[in-house]
Amino acid sequence: PHLVAGPIVRPKELLPQLQKQLTIANDDTGRGVFLIVCGLVKKAIISDYISSNFVDRIFDNPTLYTGIENLLGIYGYTLQIYCDFSGYSDMAIGIALLLGFHLPENFNAPYQATSLTEFWRRWHISLSSWLRDYLYIPLGGNRVAPWRQLLNLFLTMLLGGLWHGAAWKYILWGALHGLWLVIEKLISKINLIRYSPIKKVLGWLITFHVVAFSWICFRAENLTTAMDMLLQIQQNFQPQLFFEIIINYYKVFALIALGFAFHFTPRRLESWVQTHIVASPVLVKALLLTVAIWLVIQTKSMEVQPFIYFQF
Repeated sequence: PHLVAGPIVRPKELLPQLQKQLTIANDDTGRGVFLIVCGLVKKAIISDYISSNFVDRIFDNPTLYTGIENLLGIYGYTLQIYCDFSGYSDMAIGIALLLGFHLPENFNAPYQATSLTEFWRRWHISLSSWLRDYLYIPLGGNRVAPWRQLLNLFLTMLLGGLWHGAAWKYILWGALHGLWLVIEKLISKINLIRYSPIKKVLGWLITFHVVAFSWICFRAENLTTAMDMLLQIQQNFQPQLFFEIIINYYKVFALIALGFAFHFTPRRLESWVQTHIVASPVLVKALLLTVAIWLVIQTKSMEVQPFIYFQF
């Protein structure tokens, strides 16, 4: 019932399910189909298409493109990696439900976060909770002196980056997240600005761009390529080409817009749609799955795009 790359399932969550008689409720079947369809759309339609038709071209040769194209490529990868990771998790959880097993939620609209701390409560939840329980808390967590707590935060994210691969780019990615978590912790102690809608919007804007620009290290082939992208944005931006780029890659940016629109859909609306799909007749569920598969066939790339997570 559990595939290799996530969600990370603790023994206390899975073993009791193996020890009891399996039953598959109609609600589980409907929710499983819904999650599989969502995962297919995220991975095979949105992520794969924007990857092969735009994002990969930018990251493979950033110096061939203007700064505005590099920036749009970063935003594209920010959505691509979310759709790839969460699409995989949705399908894994959905397949498990069809087999009678319940796996934990792994993503909860992470780009809606207004702080990096909140982002890590929403992004790859099973991994971030694992890092908390097996690295941060054993290091002392927040039960130590304030300076040691900040060091524990930084070391946890540094080791979280190293977990993804023995390369400087992953270490730098973890270090950037660790450094920003430390900065957030220090700012929260000062608390210069009281809560307000403006503070919330500003927090979201900063958090989104900290995460997006950190992804450069994660995706780029090496640190030289990452630096080339930043230099292109700084020295060769050319914003006047924005609308021309959008027109030339209109299918890519239509999918990017659609992906972000789905991501920022209110949770209540998503739950309402899921509830109605679960309650629908079997024929409607089969039709929904058929339409999803047809869309995948229409948008698929020439080569199979493996899940990003499988490289770690």
